[in-house]
Amino acid sequence: MKFFAELGRFLLMIKTMFSKPENWKMYWREFMHQCAEIGIGALGIVVIISVFMGAVSTVQTAYQLTSPLVPRYTIAQVVRDTVILEFAPTLVCIVLAGVIGSKIAGELGNMRVSEQIDALEIMGINTKAYLVAPKIFAALVVIPMLVVLAAGLGIWGGRLAGTATGIISGDDFDKGLLASFDPYNAFFCMVKAYVFAFIISSVPSFYGYYVQGGALEIGRSSTRSVVVSCIAILFADYLLSALLL
Repeated sequence: MKFFAELGRFLLMIKTMFSKPENWKMYWREFMHQCAEIGIGALGIVVIISVFMGAVSTVQTAYQLTSPLVPRYTIAQVVRDTVILEFAPTLVCIVLAGVIGSKIAGELGNMRVSEQIDALEIMGINTKAYLVAPKIFAALVVIPMLVVLAAGLGIWGGRLAGTATGIISGDDFDKGLLASFDPYNAFFCMVKAYVFAFIISSVPSFYGYYVQGGALEIGRSSTRSVVVSCIAILFADYLLSALLL
């Protein structure tokens, strides 16, 4: 019953935030602020993870493809499809759920505990629209960009590792990248990116907005939001794969 109660409150929160803004300029300023916070704050970890993710994929794929009958450029094909289909959207978004989700839940939880949200509501401001909506819309804009960047850096990291270790030449890697490429894989990657971006921003916003208690509850709420976000991402990953592939 608790699950259905929280699901109902979550859906009501999403419904309430779609109201006409009291001041468009104020909402736009908050939206741009959240874009900068989410994008710049997570850029470093995304770059590091993506490069090493592609490098490890190349090394491990070369380790498994030991048959002389398999052309070397197949390594690039496997790395490309693995990075685009799974590593870039799923692995990066799970990391972002911890980086961005905990920040969103902690920020809203602190505002709730310190009664800042109550003060805004007394002033007649729709706090769900002002505090939650810009975070979700900013995540829907920025996180897919980070996923595209992660895919590009992952493939580049795989090429760098392959050429640096002598596993595969640059020409063979480039040949494999262009061989049998299916544009639908890129479309599927972006569908996952938008779905995961909504989960990463909305679930922590829900747990942070409705936190009750003191500072200890803020930490628990942040942890719970990250756990639930990761589980939801994995479940959505399986569901989207079963429906779209």
